[in-house]
Amino acid sequence: MEPLVQYCTTSDGVRIAYATAGEGPALVWLASSVVSHVQLEWRQPSLQRAYNSIIATRTLVRLDQRGIGLSDREVEDLSLDGQVRDVEAVIQMLALPSFALLGVESGGATAIAYAIRHPERVSHLVLMNPIWRFSDVAATPQGQAILELVRQDWEMFTESVGGLVFGYRRDEGRQYGDLVAASTTADVFLRGVEVMANVDLTELLPQVKAPTLVVHHTGIKYVTTAMMRDLAARVPNARLHVVAGAYADEAENLTQAIMGFLGESEDKTIDAGPSGPGAVRTVLFTDITDSTALTQRLGDTKAQELVRAHNAIVREALRAQGGSEIKHTGDGIMASFPSASGALECAVAIQRAVEASEGLSVHIGLNAGEPVEEESDLFGTAVQLARRICDQAEGGEILASDVVRQLAAGKGFLFADRGEVALRGFEDPVRLYEVRWREESA
Repeated sequence: MEPLVQYCTTSDGVRIAYATAGEGPALVWLASSVVSHVQLEWRQPSLQRAYNSIIATRTLVRLDQRGIGLSDREVEDLSLDGQVRDVEAVIQMLALPSFALLGVESGGATAIAYAIRHPERVSHLVLMNPIWRFSDVAATPQGQAILELVRQDWEMFTESVGGLVFGYRRDEGRQYGDLVAASTTADVFLRGVEVMANVDLTELLPQVKAPTLVVHHTGIKYVTTAMMRDLAARVPNARLHVVAGAYADEAENLTQAIMGFLGESEDKTIDAGPSGPGAVRTVLFTDITDSTALTQRLGDTKAQELVRAHNAIVREALRAQGGSEIKHTGDGIMASFPSASGALECAVAIQRAVEASEGLSVHIGLNAGEPVEEESDLFGTAVQLARRICDQAEGGEILASDVVRQLAAGKGFLFADRGEVALRGFEDPVRLYEVRWREESA
């Protein structure tokens, strides 16, 4: 499918190409301000699948910002203000009173700026690997290498950039190079980078009013998890969703997470047990043991294979025990259960499956309480304690709080008292119990 491309004109006279597909509440998707093509991108398998999922319940709006794609190429003003005018022109043409806004990489800066200027229109804000403070990106070895390659050999850049964003062993990466070449030129790309070099939205971030989802792909090395955590901490009502890998990895799960955040998913992220104030849940965290050292020892590709193996094992156990995945944390998964026994059964199943795998070690922490549910995520002391308990565990261990042990009393689990432990962020020591999952239950 290739949607019909239409045009509108900005307040400063620039013709902007845009396309729409689907029906329902609108989602305006802003791609990178230096690479975008509203027609050719529908031939990109990952994007096509994501778009098709969106248009099943929503109206997808895509536009090429000034200077790239099918919009006017010969444009003097490529500034962030000009990019916001591009969005304003499309919104005015379509007469959208309210919509969700998604920005990718440098398109994230445009999305943030628009959301701050028009808070009455933006119902939800999704920022995917957003470049909100360009100096951070320029300081990474990958960011420096990209810019140097664009300056020295544009053809080589277009042939290799797909590997950076989709993975070097995927055919999709080669297709993306053709899209980049059709979207822009080396000169326009570098002019766009010069504009971005002055972008620092640090002081503006607290002004964002819309509920915000920050998505980070760990495989996109020129945007780091530390940058995304910093962003999520500065934006009110923001939460972070981490995807292990590049843009083609975990694509279906990510689309479901975004649609759930927007309120359109029929399969809500949190659907295990009662909801609302006073609902008791058992929260489980998994973490791949020594993941940083593992990556250094095995290399990115081999380490990523272990991350995928971990994800598959945990998600299979969640399905079997009625757990709900809340989010991927980069090196692990956070999940919720309506019962402590279900969470413990899941933890044991995970460790047994991991033990049967090769080269993978996982530690798990559990706590139960009354977390706060907001925008398909869980917050509060119960969640924080579960996270700290997981951090305390060693490879192959399952550690649980006393409340989990008491809730599961009489269910056949074996616990070993580990005593009171001081956990970061908690004033009083916490008594922990090790779940003896290798031993026969009583």
